[in-house]
Amino acid sequence: QVQLVESGGGLVQAGGSLRLSCAASGRTFSSYAMGWFRQAPGKEREFVAAIIWSGRSTYYADSVKGRFTISRDNAKNTVFLQMNSLKPEDTAVYYCAADNTWYSSRASTRASDYDYWGQGTRVTVSS
Repeated sequence: QVQLVESGGGLVQAGGSLRLSCAASGRTFSSYAMGWFRQAPGKEREFVAAIIWSGRSTYYADSVKGRFTISRDNAKNTVFLQMNSLKPEDTAVYYCAADNTWYSSRASTRASDYDYWGQGTRVTVSS
């Protein structure tokens, strides 16, 4: 069982930056692909970014490419999402997720492929 706890959300003006963190429990974190998803009010949960177990491959939604960066520190059981040039449309609850397929060379962009989820952290971008 893996527990995920997100932090780092808050209120920021358009053009600003935030760094989200997701701390994971358990000794198998380093073998899992990790993803970030978000859900805006009245909308479905959508993929934001993902990273494979080693950190060597990353994936991004077109809407955040060039502005967001996903990274991980396996020694600290933590995955990060650096968000720059934030826009009001980035306003959402951001969720961290873990795919318990060990040492996969790819990371999924589908929420249904992830097995563990955090409670989410809210990001609000004002115009």
